[in-house]
Amino acid sequence: MPKTSARLLSLLSLLQTRRDWPGQVLAERLEVSARTVRRDVDRLRELGYPIAAAKGPDGGYRLGAGKELPPLLFDDGQAVALAVALQVAASTGAGIEEDAARALATVRQVLPARLRHRVDMLRFTAVERPAVRPEPPVDGTVLMAVSAAVRACEVLRFDYAPAARSAASKGGPAATVPARRVEPHHLVTWCGRWYLVAWDLDREDWRTFRADRMAPRTPTGPRFAPREVPGGEVAAFVTRRFEGFDESGGRPCRGEVVLGLPASAVSPYTRDGLVEELGPDRCRLVLGSWSWTGLAAAVGRFDADIEVVGPPELKEAFARLAHRYAGAAAPRLPVGAGPSAPSPEVRRPGPRTPGTGRGR
Repeated sequence: MPKTSARLLSLLSLLQTRRDWPGQVLAERLEVSARTVRRDVDRLRELGYPIAAAKGPDGGYRLGAGKELPPLLFDDGQAVALAVALQVAASTGAGIEEDAARALATVRQVLPARLRHRVDMLRFTAVERPAVRPEPPVDGTVLMAVSAAVRACEVLRFDYAPAARSAASKGGPAATVPARRVEPHHLVTWCGRWYLVAWDLDREDWRTFRADRMAPRTPTGPRFAPREVPGGEVAAFVTRRFEGFDESGGRPCRGEVVLGLPASAVSPYTRDGLVEELGPDRCRLVLGSWSWTGLAAAVGRFDADIEVVGPPELKEAFARLAHRYAGAAAPRLPVGAGPSAPSPEVRRPGPRTPGTGRGR
């Protein structure tokens, strides 16, 4: 049986993790008798912790909250986990890096020497997939407002800034964009960015919104009954969305080709594709992608002859890529150089002179 002080700390830790605890379950978790649990609860009450008890065969205990609640205590595992979580917080992109560092310093000061040594030894750097450009920070108040709406199951209204590229093409963001109305489901992180997974009430479909482009409005809307995301798991749903899968779990664009390579040379690089051997140096490949152009580019990475079986959209995508690649391979004139004769492989129009060709 653990010492009384350690057992009290374990009991307090359990009471903090959920709202109600049956007495018998607490006794089993602590490996003591129900009578010992009752005595330990009385000791915690003497220390100022407001613990309510419910009588009866299904009775149990509940840790209350309020001004009289003494400072929280952590066992060894919780203290180390908290220190690790604070170190990870610096890489979440939530704009709390400085606050996390100060909180870690505060926690470290109150840790016993043995735990402080363990925390100091646990220095690491959280590395994610490198971004093409630095991810924009997210205002912590936005995350708190969105998280509160998720927890309360209240309709969230917010202004949503357009993507920078889209805004530039339209001459800047519109001044009268209506607020979005959604049933917020989950806050998630993906590759250093924060997203809200929600049911869009106006579009009647599931959507993901970047938190750094959201500006929540107050007050929130009415409460709603939470829906279940397609597939039932938020992580799997978000992964499918960002990797280009449709709601059925497949890629929206699926095509079939014959490659001039053995199946053994193709199958290790297709992951979710189907490879069928047609001979020692030929195989059939059925593959999906998020777009027809993306599918054609994925097939084109194999250094082999390609025969498109179908559908026609895939052939058209190959034709578009062929045109672009031919343009990319065409010789370019140095800056300041005069016109030269076009190469025999690529015919290029010569420079126009005033009064020739199709004019006004």
